[in-house]
Formats: sequence, C-alpha cells, structure tokens
Amino acid sequence: MQKSKIESYLGFAVKARSVTFGFNSIECLSKGVYLLMLCSSVSDNSFKTAEKLKNKFNCEMVICENLILEEFTHKPNAKIVAIRDINMSKAILSNLDANCKLYSGGRS
Repeated sequence: MQKSKIESYLGFAVKARSVTFGFNSIECLSKGVYLLMLCSSVSDNSFKTAEKLKNKFNCEMVICENLILEEFTHKPNAKIVAIRDINMSKAILSNLDANCKLYSGGRS
C-alpha cells in the first residue's frame, strides 16, 4: 500500500528529530511547536489536554481519523505528536486528505 504524503512528511520529521511524542513531553516544551497531530482514538480527557496544548502553543491541530499514529511513527501508544519544524508543519497542513482533518473546535 502506498503511503500518503502526510505519512511521508511525518516520517521525514521523525528522521530529522523535529518531533516530540506524548502529552507529558509536549507539556514540558516552552515554545517551538507549530503543529499538533492527534490520533482519533484518544480519550476525552486526553482530548481536552490536547486542546489546552493547542492554545498554549497557538498552533494548528490535526486529527488523524483513518490513520493510527503509532503505526507509521513506530512508537507504541503514540496518541499525540508535536511537529517542531515550521516547514514540515506547513507541508503537512497543505497536504491534508480524507485521513486527517484540521481541528476547528469540538469533538466529532
């Protein structure tokens, strides 16, 4: 099966070490987060925490509906990913497809 562009860009970001995994690690960051990617399988409490992180960093958030983050990041139980490279985040945002949608408020 062919990878989507989002999966490829996320793989590039992981290789470039411009990705932070997990809620606790992201909360420790003070700045430099340009995009949050959230797995659709997170709990309601984790979703609220992700909304707080989105507001803290004043960045966009993408919800991966048909993609499971842990499968293409090769990190077990990866539910949230912070992209710390502005160009990678722009590339991901410009190539959103049916698998991922831009968060616009509320939980669907």
